[in-house]
Amino acid sequence: MSVHTQYQQKRMSAADAAGLVQSGDTVIVPTGVGEPPTLLEALSARRHSLENVVVSQILPLRKYGYFDPETIANVRHSAYFFGGASRAGGQAGWVDFMPNYFSEIPQLIDRGLTPADVVFSMASPMDEHGYFALSLGPDYTMAAVKKARAVVLEVNPNVPFAYGDCHVHISQVAALTESDAPILEVGLPTIGPVQEAIGKYVADLIDDGATLQIGYGGIPDAVVMQLKHKHDLGIHTEMIGDGILSLIESGAVTNRRKTLKPGKMLATFALGSKKLYQYMHRNPTLEMHPVDITNDPYYAAQNDNLVAINATMQVDFLGQCGSESLGPLPYSGTGGQVDFVRAANRSKGGKAFIVLPSTAKDDTISRIVPTLTPGTHVTTSKNDINYVVTEYGVAQLRGKTAKQRCEALIGIAHPDFRGELREAAKRLNLL
Repeated sequence: MSVHTQYQQKRMSAADAAGLVQSGDTVIVPTGVGEPPTLLEALSARRHSLENVVVSQILPLRKYGYFDPETIANVRHSAYFFGGASRAGGQAGWVDFMPNYFSEIPQLIDRGLTPADVVFSMASPMDEHGYFALSLGPDYTMAAVKKARAVVLEVNPNVPFAYGDCHVHISQVAALTESDAPILEVGLPTIGPVQEAIGKYVADLIDDGATLQIGYGGIPDAVVMQLKHKHDLGIHTEMIGDGILSLIESGAVTNRRKTLKPGKMLATFALGSKKLYQYMHRNPTLEMHPVDITNDPYYAAQNDNLVAINATMQVDFLGQCGSESLGPLPYSGTGGQVDFVRAANRSKGGKAFIVLPSTAKDDTISRIVPTLTPGTHVTTSKNDINYVVTEYGVAQLRGKTAKQRCEALIGIAHPDFRGELREAAKRLNLL
């Protein structure tokens, strides 16, 4: 049977495709814009006929009908990482949360530690050989494709056909529906003077020829904006976005000096503009791979001079980072921060930067603290921390004693809080 005949046999309405989900199923959905809106809307519409269905995903971008505390016995969201659509439900307790390292989610699926009964994903149009590209988020989704009873695709001509290990054959697909809506665009965060100051400190420590991992946020993007004069940078990251695209367009990124896959950029999900998605289409310099390739510290560390740039919300005197909760209230998740901190620490010449403004709430709260707020989820540990950067400077903590770390961190705290931080350090016998 030809691939085109198979395509026609498996093509159906979104409602019929969503009908493949059975009570008790876990539906795996890719990160961010890899989520298929037409299918998830159809699933939401029939949720009252289902029981104990779970939708598992990192960073949902739209608040679908199933995000409903009244119908969680029908369809319930389980977050690998909270986003705007899931955060309020997570804090209220009716959205579940599964702690994880991003790089290890495929392993959890493969070993059956987390279920994967059905896959819902955006996909590019099928090529002449019968393959679709799950280019917007192969992440953990490719592992789920191998385990799932049913793979259901939303085929959209605006999804790029990218290279890498992100392809699914028509023979693996149970059903597909078609849509032509524009892919959701996510703009660059706002960058102010604090972000610019932090970005300059980090940029000054990045050498020509470094390979970059850039996290999401205003400060990482402020770093990117100050790297356009660099030469022969490489990209090995989890997220490719418009900040990285601007570096490519400036000529700063060539990937020539990468020691792992020279000449190629690697990423596991995309989050940006239409221009970015068009750039990804059949681009031989970019490969989209599952997250256990991009984020595995052993693999990523094979890039010499790997530089990881990630944001946090709070750092204590030992260097512990609370990057994902406000005290006990969940806010985001571990994501790939620890993966890339560890990778950069293992990399020959690598550097891992944790960046944060020195204060919060209009300069009324210090983000450098003696101890983390009770209940805070520790993300990057005291044993993994390398560079911490605020708008007041850089503290390199790796190899330093607790006393040395405390002194260095107070030195980059907001001046208004340094006195009380010193008094607290004395009470803790750190100064």
